[in-house]
Amino acid sequence: MEKPNVSIVGSGHTKFGRLEAQSLEDLIVAAGREAIDTAGVAPGDIDATFLGHFNSGLVPDGFASSLIHQIAPELRFKPATRLENACASGSAAVFAGITAIQAGQAEVVLVVGVEKMTSRSNADVTKALTGAGYQNDADEAQLSFPQVFAIAAGEYAARYQDPMESMAKIAAKNHQNALRNPLAQMHKALDFETCNTVSDQNPLIAPPLRLTDCSPVTDGAAAVILASAERAKQFQREVEFRSLSHVSDLLPLSAHDFVAFEGPEKAITCALQDGDIVLGDLDFAEVHDCFTIAELLIYEAMGLTRPGEGHRAIEEGTVYREGALPVNLSGGLKAKGHPVGATGVSMLAMAFRQLTGTAGDLQLPNATLGLVFNMGGAGVANYASVLEAKRA
Repeated sequence: MEKPNVSIVGSGHTKFGRLEAQSLEDLIVAAGREAIDTAGVAPGDIDATFLGHFNSGLVPDGFASSLIHQIAPELRFKPATRLENACASGSAAVFAGITAIQAGQAEVVLVVGVEKMTSRSNADVTKALTGAGYQNDADEAQLSFPQVFAIAAGEYAARYQDPMESMAKIAAKNHQNALRNPLAQMHKALDFETCNTVSDQNPLIAPPLRLTDCSPVTDGAAAVILASAERAKQFQREVEFRSLSHVSDLLPLSAHDFVAFEGPEKAITCALQDGDIVLGDLDFAEVHDCFTIAELLIYEAMGLTRPGEGHRAIEEGTVYREGALPVNLSGGLKAKGHPVGATGVSMLAMAFRQLTGTAGDLQLPNATLGLVFNMGGAGVANYASVLEAKRA
């Protein structure tokens, strides 16, 4: 596959967390304006806008793409489109923006991902997210996503070995990473013993998943400015999409082998092959750890270990900050937070900052290649990107 010939030239990112004072519109405007400012682009030079937003009843805003025009008066009358693809809604919006550039319909694009979740009760949020599962099977339609990934943990234990200790280590790692990220929702160090022990502070949510195995309910927004290869040369900073992959699998859990994580494996493998690189070339990865079992399965899907041996990636230190392939330096969904529509854009914004030397305390020395993997549902909508530093 040919190079995408599209780059990220600016990023914006609100703090993630319980942002009671900010509306959905406020979040869109804040992230979008920061992306425009960091890119140094005139709003009038933006050709099109895309919004990643899941919603599913979380907010009353049913026409949220129009809110993106509130960022700047010059955006009025620019095309605005909302994309929804469950927890990969943000990546869907980015890929739509890339497609518009590749089709010659735009040269500079603004993409915002957003979600406002904490204004609803936990029960309402759970119900909204459950709608991203298969509804035409009575048993599956009842499953919350913690229950879905609890099934994955149980099947993994039956097929290979008990993953719970490895999952606790993943949670502790990502909480430690988030301490360096001022935008993260959770700034609390949790050690392995705390994460591995069921207690009043760490109750079972969906056995065997504990609270520390689950990403939190979050408000937040992130944004990126995309530019064609030619226009990108005009910007101070540039991170190029070296390759892209979007793989969608069947929705019913009963229709595929959940633990094999075939959709994620195909998406990541394709992105690496199209980028003409191997895993060892990467400096870091941001991946979709909606639940700690998901990150464990992604280690295997990306080829860090053989199936059933994901525990080795964490036991041998590979995925820690000092390891050969640091995973989720931002804190991941687990500790940075998971505002559903914003997540895919957030990952790319964080990678952009890492690759332009603007990541602050998160910064790795001399990072030039990063992998981003964002997933919707139980390995259903899978988006993988390889990003390469061009100019810092």
